[in-house]
Amino acid sequence: MFKVTVAAAEQVRNAAQQGGTEGMALRLAAQKHADGSFEYRMGFDEANDDDITFKSEGVNIAMAPEYVPLLDNTTLDFATLDGGEAQFIFINPDDANYSAPKA
Repeated sequence: MFKVTVAAAEQVRNAAQQGGTEGMALRLAAQKHADGSFEYRMGFDEANDDDITFKSEGVNIAMAPEYVPLLDNTTLDFATLDGGEAQFIFINPDDANYSAPKA
């Protein structure tokens, strides 16, 4: 199941408010490349009848059915990366570029 962290949910709500897209779903999509890496896309959109829709941390999520297997077990987070830049990140154990945190 795809999930959104508390930090990401807060940023999504802020972006919706700033962009005047409150009430719209956060649409997610992914593409898997031949090397096993993923490309992720997201934006605000109206949900369609054939979409898979659900809520995570109060955020309405919509995705076309073909993206569900690609985004299963993925977490959307908002974090400060090296260099101090804060951004959304997709944590997907099926992505060849993903490395689990070291214990």
